[in-house]
Amino acid sequence: MLGAAALGAGAAVLGAAGTAAAGTAAAAGKDGRGPHRGLPVPAVVAHRGASGYRPEHTLGAYQFALDMGADVIEQDLVPTRDGHLVCRHENDITGTTDVADHAEFAGRKTTKTVDGTEITGWFTEDFTLAELKTLRATERIPAVRPHNTLYNGRWEIPSFEEVLRWADREGRRRGRPVWLHVETKHPSYFRGIGLGLEERLAKLLRRYGRHRKNAPVFLQSFEPTSMERMSRLVSTPRVVLLWTADDRPWDFREAGDPRTVADLVTPEGLAWIAGFAQGIGPLLDLVIPKDAAGRLTTPTTLVEDAHRAGLVLHPYTMRNENTFLPADFRRGTDPAAYGDAFGAYRAYFATGIDGIFTDNPDTALLAREDFLRD
Repeated sequence: MLGAAALGAGAAVLGAAGTAAAGTAAAAGKDGRGPHRGLPVPAVVAHRGASGYRPEHTLGAYQFALDMGADVIEQDLVPTRDGHLVCRHENDITGTTDVADHAEFAGRKTTKTVDGTEITGWFTEDFTLAELKTLRATERIPAVRPHNTLYNGRWEIPSFEEVLRWADREGRRRGRPVWLHVETKHPSYFRGIGLGLEERLAKLLRRYGRHRKNAPVFLQSFEPTSMERMSRLVSTPRVVLLWTADDRPWDFREAGDPRTVADLVTPEGLAWIAGFAQGIGPLLDLVIPKDAAGRLTTPTTLVEDAHRAGLVLHPYTMRNENTFLPADFRRGTDPAAYGDAFGAYRAYFATGIDGIFTDNPDTALLAREDFLRD
């Protein structure tokens, strides 16, 4: 039955439809249509860098991903108390830095409510950039990736401006631009405490020449209104991130907008997104749902519907470990062991997506090579 489930997710889309999707993807990469001009299709987006091998959102993770051959490197942005943008998945840095080991910051530990969730820890908005620079990054999920703990303490928290400078240096060295995928995190929350992200981000994009429509950058947010705001500040391509179907974006909740993700993935919702963005970043389950046992089922029409609306799709997130894979691609009982990631990539690529976020760029690149060769 596991084999049949895999074939149900794969064979149905790997026949004529899969071949057509691969051909369409290859053509899109060659003719330069849309905001992904110059990128292979499907593009490999290094999720927080090569976070399967290095602590996430460090220059070490970004560099390793680029050296592997990733097409795009992702950053998540949160602000400091003095208004700088730094690269962290969350403003709560308790689990991704050694801040708990710094006695001088013990008094900064506090409890806050961020987007409706109460969190106790240390937060970037309570530190200056100089103070954050005294901390060092650590592995976020050491139980799953104990090998990454080898690099605990090796790298600082990078500011986004440092990343822009790094990307420019690497672009000159390689003779081609380094693409970035940049997320505004909790934008409504930060605007509410006087640390709005969008204007600060736009200023940096302009300073480094990444504010035009053909800039090698995607901007992204789980709050659609953040991308609407960015559309008025810069011409850089924008992507709306989408969580589970029943999720209601936080900015919608604050504004009393009753729509959920299920509304946004309809043709009408996608047309609305296309009015201010060039792409969507859906949870992979919105592309191919899972059954009650966690196995892949039949793909939805989201890829076709989004393409019809003129949007590219960069779904998230593929990881090699069993614990993150669909049940039909897990191997053995160890949740931290690698499963059949190649099989899962093949099923997702066959839907015609334009790119995929991954913690393991090398695996994704090999999977793409296999898929496009077949």
